[in-house]
Amino acid sequence: MKLGILFSGQGAQKAGMGLDFLADPLFKETIETASEASQQDIVALFKDEHDELNKTIHVQPALIAFEAGVFCMLKRDLPALPIAGMVGLSLGECGAMFASDALPLADTISLVSDRARYMQADADKVDNGMAALVKPDLDKVNEIIATLKKQNKQVYLSNYNSPSQVVIGGVKQDVDDAAEAISEAKAAKRVVNLRVNGAFHTPLFNGARQKMHDRLQEVNFKQTTYPVISNTTVKPFTTDWAEIMEKQLAVPTHFGDDLAYLVENQGIDSTLEIGPGKTLSSFARQVDRKLKRYNIENFDQYQEFVEAENEAEK
Repeated sequence: MKLGILFSGQGAQKAGMGLDFLADPLFKETIETASEASQQDIVALFKDEHDELNKTIHVQPALIAFEAGVFCMLKRDLPALPIAGMVGLSLGECGAMFASDALPLADTISLVSDRARYMQADADKVDNGMAALVKPDLDKVNEIIATLKKQNKQVYLSNYNSPSQVVIGGVKQDVDDAAEAISEAKAAKRVVNLRVNGAFHTPLFNGARQKMHDRLQEVNFKQTTYPVISNTTVKPFTTDWAEIMEKQLAVPTHFGDDLAYLVENQGIDSTLEIGPGKTLSSFARQVDRKLKRYNIENFDQYQEFVEAENEAEK
């Protein structure tokens, strides 16, 4: 097996995530470190008793802490896991940043917490919206968006998730106008409005991008242990983490192309999604149906995966 690790992005979060892992001492220690670095109670965020997970400022450190905790357990329990590469969707790149040893845990969580604050500030400036387009005709979609931009509408292609799904984002009313035009033109099989806290990966986040530029000047990234494929360049990160992680906030992601890169260049034949849900696994299936897909979102799934890998090694 040659495994590609997939780290979930914002939107995957669920109330109660991570709570069943807290019985594991290493996971608990990871969350305690993350709480201190973020200056937030990550366990309270997991519980979501006051809808904390509806806010970017809370979601981002909580989700990366969850992913870091699970990955630390995997490295302890399956030290020979055949990892050929990593990719994270948007925020999930920060999970890969930690897991690949580019940045220690406390520094990763501190950076993510600041990233979240910058993005929350931009999200609060205007009523944002995003919509997923299922089986889009990209030529028609681009034509519709170009027409709307000529009318001073702020709507953009923001995520190229797979061959079967892209996402548009921008000012909410403008996204609604684009969604209506796309539906009328039958430029996508289906248009699904997304519940998000911001139109991420669009020029609406240029303010956060500038703040990240300044913040990243004080970060020293190390050489990665595993190849991490950038959402922005569709190439492995090298010494360019700071440059790319700044730019990433306000330009489209290319997760589907990242997966294709792992298949073509790293020879992966399996994927393991770390994070709530199976969204990234579904994208993996759309990229290459031959990929064997695993996901870990709860402790039972974790145990099943570890037991299966231990049995395979015998």
